[in-house]
Amino acid sequence: MKKLLVLSTVVIGAVIFSNCNPGKKVTDGADAPVAAKSTYFGNLSAVIEANCTPCHIPGKGGRKKAYDNYANVKTDINEMIKRMELNPTDRGFMPFKGTAKLPDSTINAFKKWRDDGLLEK
Repeated sequence: MKKLLVLSTVVIGAVIFSNCNPGKKVTDGADAPVAAKSTYFGNLSAVIEANCTPCHIPGKGGRKKAYDNYANVKTDINEMIKRMELNPTDRGFMPFKGTAKLPDSTINAFKKWRDDGLLEK
């Protein structure tokens, strides 16, 4: 009887410990890498300078609403994205002088900035 009790204890212990794996670590997500947040001056101002010139950059002769400043871009971001996503033949398509849509990566830069909270710096 004593042998049966010891044997069953060893078997139960083996089953329990066979499911323990030091390679599997339970985390609370605190160690997960954090993606850098997009900012107007860090990520978006250069994209605007490259794609919205000269129309929206007063220093380059633009006469449309200025997008060379954080406040105007922050206010109009949803309209800007909407117009960039239009087809070139649609009314309101931007960039106005462009014959093709901006690359998805460029449009996604605007979306990421919006989704990250419209940070200035």
